[in-house]
Amino acid sequence: METIKLRISGMTCEHCAQTVGKALSAVSGVVGARVSYEEGSAQVEAKNAVDAGLLVRAVKAKGYGAEVSRSTDTAARRVGDSPLHIAIIGGGSAAFACAIRAVEEGARVTLIENGTLGGTCVNVGCVPSKIMIRGAHIVHEAQHHAFDGIGKAAPALDRRRMLAQQQARVDELRQAKYQGILDANPGITLVRGRARFKAPHVLEVRRNDGAVREIRADRVLVATGASPAVLPIPGLKETPFWTSTEALVADAIPQHLIVLGGSVVGLELGQAFARLGTRVTVLELLDRLLPIEDEEISQGLREALEAEGIEVHTGFKTESVAHRNGRFEIAGNGKTFTGERLLVATGRRPNTADLGLEAIGVKTLGNGAIEVNERLETNVPGVYAAGDCTSHPQFVYVAAAGGTRAAINMNGGEAALDLAAIPAVVFTDPQVATAGLNERSARKRGIAVETRVLTLDNVPRALANFDTRGFIKLVADAGTGRLLGAQILASEAGEIIQTAVLAIRHGMTVGALANEIFPYLVMAEGLKLCAQTFTKDVKQLSCCAG
Repeated sequence: METIKLRISGMTCEHCAQTVGKALSAVSGVVGARVSYEEGSAQVEAKNAVDAGLLVRAVKAKGYGAEVSRSTDTAARRVGDSPLHIAIIGGGSAAFACAIRAVEEGARVTLIENGTLGGTCVNVGCVPSKIMIRGAHIVHEAQHHAFDGIGKAAPALDRRRMLAQQQARVDELRQAKYQGILDANPGITLVRGRARFKAPHVLEVRRNDGAVREIRADRVLVATGASPAVLPIPGLKETPFWTSTEALVADAIPQHLIVLGGSVVGLELGQAFARLGTRVTVLELLDRLLPIEDEEISQGLREALEAEGIEVHTGFKTESVAHRNGRFEIAGNGKTFTGERLLVATGRRPNTADLGLEAIGVKTLGNGAIEVNERLETNVPGVYAAGDCTSHPQFVYVAAAGGTRAAINMNGGEAALDLAAIPAVVFTDPQVATAGLNERSARKRGIAVETRVLTLDNVPRALANFDTRGFIKLVADAGTGRLLGAQILASEAGEIIQTAVLAIRHGMTVGALANEIFPYLVMAEGLKLCAQTFTKDVKQLSCCAG
């Protein structure tokens, strides 16, 4: 007789465990099988002649995942005689990053999700928006490129076919990067339902059919993301307005789109719709676009958008919204704007309202964001949070990095999330990309700085592209010359910024950056040229001068 242990994935209830148990017991040579839904495991007593592969295939034939437990599992981090059990609320980037790393560390993971796997990024954020933006860019370039001798014409546009291709890629990536991970990883068990804390390490999960179950864990990660925030503007909720979610799956291009909000989402999607043929009006409450960025960025981007025919109004306080005869009416500042569609892009709010956080004492900010330390732990021991539900920057790569580090710390390791040089990109055209400190934030910290701004008509690649819109700005410590930050407005700013991130993170001075060897012709060479302007006039240099 021998005992064979299997790790089972895909079980969602005790009935599943019974089904797996019957399948294993039916294999010739098996004397008995005990299956634990809670632990995601099976222990099979069998005669020596039984092939473990037959057991795995028997389980998979019933629609579940299975693999033979590796001997290395015994070295996993354990509580008592059992592997550490981590419960994760959410099914997006932070949640999956944590789950994957936690299993690698030897833990057992229960992932709790009631909605679509993948969270914001792959479903209704990064992926579909960048596909739409890229398509709109091609339409625009066909009509407005700067090259002589090449004809310009408006391409035929079939929005429904564009949307079908976009959503097919979304589905493909969700299957590959989320569902496929679950299917291939028996250490992660998916539970469908809405979770709420009963105690710091006890969750109540309610399914859509009303059934309730309790999950106890050694550690818990909250990774519930965020949703579009809708301001309490009189009349707004009674209208069929869009958030980014609805805008991205619109199967028709409106004649006139009004965008409420002049920050990242509003500007990215507003420009995309404008390039697809929509008249676009942007209404921003504050006195400039992208108000957290340098004024040069705000003004430069505004000029670029207005040059494409986008109407921009800043300092606009919306007083009311109405929808009459198929048109929106937005009133404020003594004016009324009317349009066929309204996109509300006024920020995002953490999804933390119904988790019972207050009952267990987890501290949150006024907007519901969970406070965490650099180890991603809340003020309640054993309860962690990562991603857009925290006060961290709402970027998918920050969420994933936070999830990974939370998993390491949950398993007894030490990993901090360092956000000092995190890059940020706004996918307008020209793009906005930043890293580190801007001039204003550095001076607020009492740091004496030197700055230089290099317009793109000094960058050979921009000249060769016949696109010199924008600039590169570097911020350096006045005493040491150490690079503190970079702000870029350029058509390929997002592809340039990571070079600046590495320079900032590794403490390079602008002098060292100026002496680096960059390839020619690339846009990133603009960083070197801007660094050279701290000590010389680059207009007096030959091409690719070292």
